[in-house]
Amino acid sequence: MSESAQHEERRARISVEVRRWCEHAAIDGSHDLLSDAAAVLIAAGYLDAPTRQILTNRRRAGRTIPSIGGFGALRLLVDEYHQAVRRSDTVRSRPGQLYYKHRATELGRKLESYRSAVVTSTAHYGNGVWAMRRDRRLGVHLDLGQREALFEALQRTPAPTTGAPLGRVGDFARGTVARRLSQAAEKTPMAAMGRRAADAIGRGAVHDPDKVAEDKFTDRYDTLLYLAGTLFDQIDSSPLWHSGHFEVQRSQLDLAEELTQIALDTVDLRGIMGELDEALRATSSESGLKQIRGRQSALHSVWDQLVERVAALARIGDLLSRAEVQLRSVLAVNKAASLDDRIDDLIARSGDRELSAENTHYVGDQFDGVEEMMIAYQSALYGDIAELTSWSSGQS
Repeated sequence: MSESAQHEERRARISVEVRRWCEHAAIDGSHDLLSDAAAVLIAAGYLDAPTRQILTNRRRAGRTIPSIGGFGALRLLVDEYHQAVRRSDTVRSRPGQLYYKHRATELGRKLESYRSAVVTSTAHYGNGVWAMRRDRRLGVHLDLGQREALFEALQRTPAPTTGAPLGRVGDFARGTVARRLSQAAEKTPMAAMGRRAADAIGRGAVHDPDKVAEDKFTDRYDTLLYLAGTLFDQIDSSPLWHSGHFEVQRSQLDLAEELTQIALDTVDLRGIMGELDEALRATSSESGLKQIRGRQSALHSVWDQLVERVAALARIGDLLSRAEVQLRSVLAVNKAASLDDRIDDLIARSGDRELSAENTHYVGDQFDGVEEMMIAYQSALYGDIAELTSWSSGQS
């Protein structure tokens, strides 16, 4: 297979995989929560243009957002809080209601403490008239309302609803409570009620982590955002991406801005599609239904483009991973072949000048191989980066 054919095959394979994950709202395997950096960039997609610009200015100026131990965990906490509130209203048994109300109160307090940490931190935001004036002049000041909006957006950080480590911990905790409640009630007049309460609390808990073969998400949009954030984390944390080998490519692609633009378009698309679905349910006339379905069909191309943008990021991540593996292999061969001055010193002492020269040429050839390999990967990256930047420039 030619290099061009291999390139096309790889593009098609990755695009199909990204689309499959999104349409099923599930990703094979178990994955980490997003970094705070990725979470803030995605949250910017929910905010207005002035707030997004301030966040961009803060990022470029090295100004951070208060950390609470992971905004992916915040999303899981918020989901569990709403679930506990719902279950406290729907569970019929009195012990079950008490448990979920207590849990909702506990989570609500924790949520408020996180809100306070993010919104009112004096270590991250200008405190005092002069400090606020200075930050406004620099374009990095977030007003109280903007910080509140940011915290609301961070609560929507995409995270797996099942399969994530914190999700399994929550399931295990509910399962443990259910078992203890059931055991405590056995051989007492309250045995039947205890079993019902235990069933209500433990329902839905996954007791065997090995049974979870994939991470599931709320919908295809959350899946896409999570994939984009994960790929941002993978690429941005790559030493090779930040090396001199890919300096030109880094100048061509602003990863942070790309993630925010993907988030902005995805959030808008989800909102518009939701409104069209509501309109579809409320419309009874045939002409109205036809018009709404036509608008929905017109938006399919937007979804397709978003999938391809994330697939392009996935191809960059895939190339970097392969390049890192090959580079480590080449450097290991170099080290074993040369051993630097130790081999040269030993050869010099043995008087075998010819062997020393051959060894030096061999090491030089290996470094030539590194450069050739990097050039090949630079060329492969160029197409995916050009595709991403063409979308961004087309929207501006």
